[in-house]
Amino acid sequence: MAATARLPIAMPKRTDLESILIVGSGPIVIGQACEFDYSGTQACRVLRREGYRVILVNSNPATIMTDPEFSDATYVEPLVPEIVEKIIEKERPDAILPTVGGQTGINLTLALDEAGILERYGVELLGADIGALRLGEDRLLFKQAMEEVGLEVPASGYASTESEAREIASRIGFPLIIRPSFTLGGEGGGTVYNRDELDDMVETALDASPNRSVLLEQSVLGWKEFELEVIRDRLDNSIVICSVENVDAMGVHTGDSITVAPQQTLSDREYQEMRNDAFTVIRRVGVATGGSNIQFAVNPATGQRVVIEMNPRVSRSSALASKATGFPIAKIAALLAVDYTLDEIPNDITGETYAAFEPSLDYTVVKIPRWAFEKFPQTAPVLGTSMKSVGEVMAIGTTFREALMKGLASLELDGSIATREQKMSDPVRLRRRLATPNWERLFAVFAALRQGWTVEEVAATSHIDPWFLREIRSLVELETELACWDLASLPGEHLREAKACGLSDTRIASLVQANEEQVKNRTAELGLYRTFKRVDTCAAEFPALTPYMYSTFGAEDESDVDERPKVMILGSGPNRIGQGIEFDYCCVHAAYGLAEAGFETIMVNCNPETVSTDYDTSDRLYFEPLTLEHVLAVFEKERPQGVIVQLGGQTPLKLAHGLAEAGVPIWGTPPEAIDLAEDRKRFGALLAEEGIRQPENGTAVSVEEGVQVAREIGFPVLVRPSYVLGGRAMAICYEASTLEKYVREAAEVSPGQPILLDRFLDDAIEVDLDLLADGETAVVAGILQHIEEAGIHSGDSAAVLPPQLVSDEALDQMRSIAKRLALRLGVVGLMNVQFAIHQGEIYVIEVNPRASRTVPFIAKAVGVPLVKLAAKVMAGHSLGDLGFSSEPAVPGVFVKAPVFPFRRFTGVDPVLGPEMKSTGEVMGSSPYFGNAFAKSWVAAGHKLPLEGAAFVSVHDSDKEALLPVASKLADVGFELVATAGTAEFLTRQGLKVRRINKVHEGRPHVVDHLINRDIDLVVNTPLGRESHEDDASIRQTALKYDIPCITTLSGALAAVEGIAAWKAKGLAVASLQELHRMG
Repeated sequence: MAATARLPIAMPKRTDLESILIVGSGPIVIGQACEFDYSGTQACRVLRREGYRVILVNSNPATIMTDPEFSDATYVEPLVPEIVEKIIEKERPDAILPTVGGQTGINLTLALDEAGILERYGVELLGADIGALRLGEDRLLFKQAMEEVGLEVPASGYASTESEAREIASRIGFPLIIRPSFTLGGEGGGTVYNRDELDDMVETALDASPNRSVLLEQSVLGWKEFELEVIRDRLDNSIVICSVENVDAMGVHTGDSITVAPQQTLSDREYQEMRNDAFTVIRRVGVATGGSNIQFAVNPATGQRVVIEMNPRVSRSSALASKATGFPIAKIAALLAVDYTLDEIPNDITGETYAAFEPSLDYTVVKIPRWAFEKFPQTAPVLGTSMKSVGEVMAIGTTFREALMKGLASLELDGSIATREQKMSDPVRLRRRLATPNWERLFAVFAALRQGWTVEEVAATSHIDPWFLREIRSLVELETELACWDLASLPGEHLREAKACGLSDTRIASLVQANEEQVKNRTAELGLYRTFKRVDTCAAEFPALTPYMYSTFGAEDESDVDERPKVMILGSGPNRIGQGIEFDYCCVHAAYGLAEAGFETIMVNCNPETVSTDYDTSDRLYFEPLTLEHVLAVFEKERPQGVIVQLGGQTPLKLAHGLAEAGVPIWGTPPEAIDLAEDRKRFGALLAEEGIRQPENGTAVSVEEGVQVAREIGFPVLVRPSYVLGGRAMAICYEASTLEKYVREAAEVSPGQPILLDRFLDDAIEVDLDLLADGETAVVAGILQHIEEAGIHSGDSAAVLPPQLVSDEALDQMRSIAKRLALRLGVVGLMNVQFAIHQGEIYVIEVNPRASRTVPFIAKAVGVPLVKLAAKVMAGHSLGDLGFSSEPAVPGVFVKAPVFPFRRFTGVDPVLGPEMKSTGEVMGSSPYFGNAFAKSWVAAGHKLPLEGAAFVSVHDSDKEALLPVASKLADVGFELVATAGTAEFLTRQGLKVRRINKVHEGRPHVVDHLINRDIDLVVNTPLGRESHEDDASIRQTALKYDIPCITTLSGALAAVEGIAAWKAKGLAVASLQELHRMG
């Protein structure tokens, strides 16, 4: 595109400030995901551009914001007051910006203020003062403030004890909403319908709240829910960036609800009144500058409106609003924090208007959450006021119907949408599935309307507004009509309507007895093609300069394709366990690297939370589902020189064959090589030719064949499907009966693909190696040793760079094997190899000729932009040309620790295994392993007790290995506590142990001691894949009461080293820039 003049932006208004500390949000957790990487990155970039020295603290190495080029000093350190105080003491920032770091940033800032740290070092708060932060977060203060300005709020009361909660409940009545203060994603809260449920929920909520206080609120279940994203400057100019309506009624956390922007069911008068209320809220709370998210509930019968809550910061919904409108909320909020005003900041999209221009949409946006209940089968897959989704997709269409269907196509669910609907369609259970909010309820709505339920009946049962149900009914009626025809006789107007309503070629083909290619050809014969529209913030009133596009079916195309050499990068789709922010990081770095190499970059993705879907990350952004149909439409429009599929995880890799068959040039490692690495027989033959060991293995396409293979190679066996990430449906099976169950599950997850079975190597040490190759040369980038033993998914195991317990000889062997495999496979780009060291021998567990989740961690540690280099290699550069010819030095010890969502899922046993369950990760760094591990443990949200009572309980086969752990615990001052068998063993070894009862041995037993907080640390290893009931109750109780619980002995040994190091040396801080200079 030709350069276009843009409106000028003035010099910074706050010339008295030189340095600003930005607080990140920490690891990816439920309720606080990669939307805060997007917001933090925007804030860092714009404040540096304005001439401020930016200091960043964040514990998440997988983020773009923690790349050293975005800040002057980047601290990947635990987000706890004692660590951040060390950073403030060292860097002496003039101000702190806490409002782009989510709930973590707010809570940390309040803790710094309470400890007197901000006052001690003279650090000013930007965006919102302490009073505003407390008012927005403290529900009692907020309620009082709203009543002062005449706004209605639900009847409520505040409690800090269970007796106070009972008194409030008797006054307000049931049902009640329980809301803990200062938590994210509604953690610890929920709805209660009777006194028995009240006591349990209040106890949980008090434990979840940092200040042990909860709000008990009158239920407005079934009311409609709305959100307004509002921004305000220092002159009290306020605008609404976006209105959002929840399809699910009150009672479902907004993060778990399907949402629509702009709102659909309010009259203009009702909307304007809500808009005015929102301005009243932001002024009364006192957010001086920046964005806020304000939530309302509306009684559908009477129109009564109440204020639910307000977040005085950039929020999860801010990312959705930003991507839905093209208005960069975090960037604007950062500029407002240094005293710009809305009428001084140009609109990047139009280049002709300013940020004071309230966005207007001439399209519809739908957000659909993505859940991971399959990872936690012990918990009921129901939704409530505590958020449970791990990611989300966003789709843009001309109508709600089109956006909804594009959103469903983006979710990448196991099985087809029709299969999901069929699963929910049992008439006997359908009413319950509609009445009880659950992650599959949308499919139950389709099923009910298809079975003849009226809109009114579905609305009365589900509390979903009839407007949305009428829209869905029209889709059902359209599909019913299509099913009456075959493709040859289908009237053109029906096909035209189907495509305009967002029906995929796959869905249409299933309805008219045809295949996708035939539907595509018929659509072309009718002259129906996808056209691309621009997101312009102003409903086309001004031309959009920024090529941020979505597809629809219409006459006018606004893509304005040019002739520059270009590369298309396929993103990773919605966040999920096993495929998270690490892959978005890789896609973003590819865009940066290819831009440096002179290419126009095209990003295709559907995740609104990410940096990759910022309109200025790549040259051209297509917000589209990552399906073959949608991706090919973008390719055919843009005709890039190449498409990159190896950076976004399994999502784009699954498209590689279809793209190649359509003549799309795939850059990087050929799809055939990726297939070869997945094909057990062919890859096994390759390893045998190279003289490389791998565990005995086999493949199966049926349960019977799987059992036969397992008997041939011997139990225990590791079972997994093909082409999955995150250990989906992976299990260790010790006998045929459990094997049958998991083979069936694996077949369901990856239909039509062989099931993989490997001999499981007990007590092996696992190692991850990442390298770069250009087809002729391979260079190792880094090697991580897993801290947990074999059998724990690599994403769930803590890991250390460089390895601490692997010999130099073994490391050299692994380097040699990995390089040979990379060249043999013809890898061009990144490759990951997982090794196991078992009884002194090195085995290759698996090879992934693509980006892995460890790449960002290694890149941060060694200070080398690995993905940028990989992208340039894919573009034709050699590693020699790029100056990457030897393995980078590691400037210290770096520990990666996982973060788990167990507290969100009631009844889950927090034990680790081969199926990944973590949502994110943190980094700890130090010259010493113990200190690095201690930092990572604290950064992951665990307490690290330095003294007290340690309960140790292991099965018989682990008792010898427990001895060094128990000895070290005693050496650093812990009292050892154990049940009879373990106590007797440790006593025989000369250790002093206090014996307590098992659960079945009488009271008080171990669980009683945990509840009474008599135990400060738990070490408990399970027996086999399914742990005993006693052990599970110990771990679940420890989880409930936030007592550190370690389920592997290798992890326990590392934790003890961390405790000893912390007690002996304390914890120091260092920026990545300092570490890389030392390296």
